Amino acid sequence: METLLVSTKKITYRELAPLFKGPVKVSLTKGAEKNIEGSYRNLCSLLEKETTIYGVNTGFGNLSHISISAADQKQLQINLVKSHASGVGDPIDVGTVRTILFLKLLTYAKGYSGVRLILVKKIIQFINNDILPVIPIKGSVGASGDLAPLGHMALALIGEGMVYYKGKILPTRAALKKARIKPLDLGPKEGISLINGTQVSTAFAIKACVDGENLLKTADMVGALSVENSFSSRKVFRKDVHQLKDHPGQQTSAENVFKMLRGSEIVHSHSNCGKVQDPYSFRCIPHIHGACRDSFRLSASMINNEINSVSDNPLVMGDRTVLSSGHFHAEHIAQALDILAISFSEIGAISERRSHYFMKGIDSRIPPFIASNPGIDSGYMIAHVTATALASENKTLSHPASVDSLPTSGGQEDQVSMAPWAGKKLFEIQSNVSCILAIELIVAGAANFMASSRMRAGKGTAPILEMLNDHCRYDQGDRSLSSEIEEVTDLIVSGNILQEVSKSLRLE
Repeated sequence: METLLVSTKKITYRELAPLFKGPVKVSLTKGAEKNIEGSYRNLCSLLEKETTIYGVNTGFGNLSHISISAADQKQLQINLVKSHASGVGDPIDVGTVRTILFLKLLTYAKGYSGVRLILVKKIIQFINNDILPVIPIKGSVGASGDLAPLGHMALALIGEGMVYYKGKILPTRAALKKARIKPLDLGPKEGISLINGTQVSTAFAIKACVDGENLLKTADMVGALSVENSFSSRKVFRKDVHQLKDHPGQQTSAENVFKMLRGSEIVHSHSNCGKVQDPYSFRCIPHIHGACRDSFRLSASMINNEINSVSDNPLVMGDRTVLSSGHFHAEHIAQALDILAISFSEIGAISERRSHYFMKGIDSRIPPFIASNPGIDSGYMIAHVTATALASENKTLSHPASVDSLPTSGGQEDQVSMAPWAGKKLFEIQSNVSCILAIELIVAGAANFMASSRMRAGKGTAPILEMLNDHCRYDQGDRSLSSEIEEVTDLIVSGNILQEVSKSLRLE
């Protein structure tokens, strides 16, 4: 079991990948503890002076002008958590919930939230016992914090709502009783601090990056298999050609494809064919995949910056002042997710075009639709139609969420980010792309089976063909392809294809 440290040290999304794989252990550094305790002392000092603090001795949002007496301040925090737990939809997956909790710890470790150390240790207790709040996926507009989903998170900490525990969904009090854990008794500012923040939006973004890195590498591998088995040119992927363009993503994609095809007899079999140029979807793989890689790198940088930021409101400053800003606003995350949506949509779009190229037939070597008996057999015609449907879905889903906004809280929160929706539709895009790439793999594998199976494949494509032959019944002609598409999609999503190819060569 992995152990993750909560500190003020800068980290990247890659270091949070274990949270999605299964239970983890979390511990707090002494420096983080010191920051948390110092911030709480500063808050207590301000309250002793009866300083007006938003959400502590005032109402919330458009009710911030209403003063709250000391006797009612504890109930204020409880009411806040209960009222904000108003999300709907399917539960967020458990890996993402772990990440949400851990991101909340990272903000507290910086010492600007005014919460007690006992609250932080309660979150750690939940993570270490893998007691994970059931959080509905819909309800946040990504501003003023991910209020509704974080409300459900906070609800579990005070012993209400539902949680995942030992593979089951249970009422929180029942799970805590089994684990011998007491619910949290909220202190001043703790309710508002729990629900304020970009942790849900950022957790979505981290998941998209972790999954997306695998997809980008897989796209290069899939493209290489299609280049090889469509009898397209390898020369256009030469390093010296792509050094003429100053785009690192382009250079990386070109190098990956070139390496994948090393030693391929199939490539060498048509070296003097007289063909001048291949379609864009083949020879421009480095340009299109590369642009998507560079956009991914930009988005990942923005997401990493948010991981390492304070995301709370109001802020308890070191000089014992309290300030309200907008650090709970997820605009950076929303725009990063929108950029990723466009990028992955393009990965799917170019993949569908490569599958389409095979459907037309290639010279005398591959008949239309890679059908054994064209006319009687339809071959891979409808598998390509499925890829087309998914690519079209992605075009609609990649419309930016961050350009939309509806005012909330009586107009006080008048420009929101819509980051959670940007993340949710990005997940759908990435899922579609995995299927589109799987269909391209099956199609390119069928072309190999029909025309090139007796020739040696490239160093990187050979292991892919072996895996495809284990899962695809190429010798059976027309058949239902749904199960094969699902199986190959699973090989992509699980990273098994990337892992298998990585045994023989290193891809960037």
